[in-house]
Amino acid sequence: MKLSSRLDLFAEPETLKMAKLGRELRAKGIDVIDLSLGEPDFDTPTHIKDALKKAVDDNYSHYTPVAGYPDLREAACSKLKRDNNLEYKPENILVSTGAKQSLANVVMAIVDKGDEVIIPTPYWVTYSEIVKLAEGKVTLVRTSIENKYKITAAELEQVINANTRLFMFSSPCNPSGAVYSKEELSALAEVFRKHPQVYILSDEIYEYINFVGKHESIAQFEDLKDRIIIINGLSKGYAMTGYRLGYIAAHPDVVKACEKLQGQYTSGTNAVTQRGAIVALTGDMAPSVEMNKEFGRRRERMLQLIKAIPGIHIAEPDGAFYVFPVVTAYFGKKNGEEKIKDADDLCMYLLNTAHVSTVTGRAFGEPTCIRISFANSMEKIEAAMDRISKALAALQ
Repeated sequence: MKLSSRLDLFAEPETLKMAKLGRELRAKGIDVIDLSLGEPDFDTPTHIKDALKKAVDDNYSHYTPVAGYPDLREAACSKLKRDNNLEYKPENILVSTGAKQSLANVVMAIVDKGDEVIIPTPYWVTYSEIVKLAEGKVTLVRTSIENKYKITAAELEQVINANTRLFMFSSPCNPSGAVYSKEELSALAEVFRKHPQVYILSDEIYEYINFVGKHESIAQFEDLKDRIIIINGLSKGYAMTGYRLGYIAAHPDVVKACEKLQGQYTSGTNAVTQRGAIVALTGDMAPSVEMNKEFGRRRERMLQLIKAIPGIHIAEPDGAFYVFPVVTAYFGKKNGEEKIKDADDLCMYLLNTAHVSTVTGRAFGEPTCIRISFANSMEKIEAAMDRISKALAALQ
């Protein structure tokens, strides 16, 4: 059967691939510990679940406006003012079926065939693949572990040019956990001021999982705000991955363009989820604060355990819930007939030998690393790291 050549433009996400392989082993009765997926292991807070249940009882079961319920768009504006001191109106907000759809909408609305999109590495796996699907040109900028995997103004200055259409980054970053300070964002903003044709996509989905203090958004620089698209959502900060709701905050022209696209793909987002989202965005933040504290405790334990493994180098994550160690010390080593050539091999070795699922750094544009999630219980993290340590020690 002949299928579209479009499918050859991009790859299956390695994060989903590893989770699938883990499930297959688990189905065979093998005890696999999953440290591959980026999903909080907490339940949705009770006050949000109550709102979701009420929405069902109130018969929110009909088509919704493509851009989202007006009061939800107002709620997003209220959240942006409360947490980020950013002024937006409902016309600046578009609600989508997950932040991944928000991301796809933006790229499809902005990028034409051949347009350059700059992405600092490491980056979330979908960024580059969505750009390829839009037939844009991906330009990756390799960052350094010494700078905690954050692009500098000098590095950006070297690559940005007249053909650059979009810059994409996340803070806190998946997979590195890097968090940009106000000073670092200000330095990048100085470069963007010289290139008025460039849009800036700021993925802030991990905003509430921050171990170093206040979240800083690049949208705070008012003269650039019309060119900045914030992407956020419910999945990470509210433990609502399965409810699928993301949103953008952007110039009305960008919002209208994304709304036009979304009107053909999915139309409006799930009605019940939208009602719950209003309560999530405007209600009690105590559960999110407690989740962040627990992630902080797990982070400390994960760092203790991983630093005890010989040959591992790591930049300590300041946000999100991953560690992203350099594992090149194990490339070229063997366990019996099995040889580890690269990070891909190492992840498969850990899955099949230690029965722990991780993700190759190649998927994130950094082939020297692997991503290990600490979005799991302390007990599971300790057991998984013990297995990983023993499996790595067996490599000669």
